[in-house]
Amino acid sequence: MKRLSNEVVNFFLAQGCVVVSTIDRKGFVHSACKGIVKISASGRVYLLDLYKGSTHDNLRRNPHVSISAFNEHKFSGYCLKGKAVILPEERLRYSLMKAWEARITSRITQRLLKNIREEKGHPRHPEALMPKPEYLIVMQVDEVIDLTPHHLK
Repeated sequence: MKRLSNEVVNFFLAQGCVVVSTIDRKGFVHSACKGIVKISASGRVYLLDLYKGSTHDNLRRNPHVSISAFNEHKFSGYCLKGKAVILPEERLRYSLMKAWEARITSRITQRLLKNIREEKGHPRHPEALMPKPEYLIVMQVDEVIDLTPHHLK
């Protein structure tokens, strides 16, 4: 179990989405965008997945996962490596669903503000059209990789 610094926790919480990578049945990396609902200094990362697709199937076969995020403007980022378990929808806690709803509301608000400033993005609000989460991914972090180039640290 790897403890996470406040810097790493806050970095991931500030991201709109992260890239979750799993291994498919042929041994290839599968990457998908997901949203973090909660991340704790104890090294647990909680992601609600809206679909039971490739990520779900891959995690059922192989629990190894990595979560990556970067800030292009600051030229920094992290990759978290570990193992994950899948919890079905019926095991989702009320507090996690509320946290997910708060994150979606925040994303919609940010999109509206950008649209008002004429930073036009998607013509609709995709977050508002998202389905209810189907399951929870709980990852225990074993390793943290700082993606910031050494000469910039």
